[in-house]
Amino acid sequence: MAWKAIGIFDSGVGGLTVLKEVVRALPQEDTIYLGDTARVPYGTKSPETVVRYSRQIARYLLNRDIKLLVVACNTASAVALSALQQEFSIPIVGVIEPGARAAAAATKTGKVGVIGTAATVASSAYTKAIKRINPDIEVVNRACPLFVPLAEEGWVDNEVARLTAGIYLEDLKKHGVDTLVLGCTHYPILKEVIAEVMGPQVTLVDSAEQTALTVAGILAEQGLLRPRGERGNHHYYVTDIPAGFIRVGNRFLGGDLGDVYQVNLEQELQEDEGEETY
Repeated sequence: MAWKAIGIFDSGVGGLTVLKEVVRALPQEDTIYLGDTARVPYGTKSPETVVRYSRQIARYLLNRDIKLLVVACNTASAVALSALQQEFSIPIVGVIEPGARAAAAATKTGKVGVIGTAATVASSAYTKAIKRINPDIEVVNRACPLFVPLAEEGWVDNEVARLTAGIYLEDLKKHGVDTLVLGCTHYPILKEVIAEVMGPQVTLVDSAEQTALTVAGILAEQGLLRPRGERGNHHYYVTDIPAGFIRVGNRFLGGDLGDVYQVNLEQELQEDEGEETY
């Protein structure tokens, strides 16, 4: 089992920030990443649809022989994580709980801000997770939808990014939050400008970093870590033509993106089921 890969999926390219942190924490591990680029975004879909998509991807990655699955998508983590955990026997980690735990531990004033896509904010997933840990914490949410295209365009250190961040984050500053959760996998790309706007007194919680630490802890606990001296291999799959994913992915990973292959999930799963029948 220790020699199997870590599976990671997202609705698109944002989950590469989670993969980057997993690779940084566990350089010896193989990873298999799937971006569901044909059906992005998940945030506008019904919960039933997101659960169906997530099940398909989980089955596909399990057929690729993974030992742990990371749901590197805030919408899927909010909506589908429990269904996946009930259905599959391997450890499955979402991005919300690790971020919530870190935020609850970091705050000193009991005021935590959460920024995310409109769908993640509407789900109240971070608020619920933080309040399960400490009901006394006040959680202030703010949707920042323009951060996603800014991150994908590489506009992370210019006047447009600063003005956008200033407008979005003004309410959170007025509320006096001392901890801010980056509740979207794209947002770590904008970490510097967000930190600049919020000021040094505010702790930023990167869910990607926290998720990687959670993965490392689970694998160590279950004796599933590969030896430290190994060097992991990384495989990338998408459900639509790879060109756009490669362009943005190289920006997210600093040019380290390897070959990217297009897959047809439904066709491959049907073929696998057909092979099992015989």
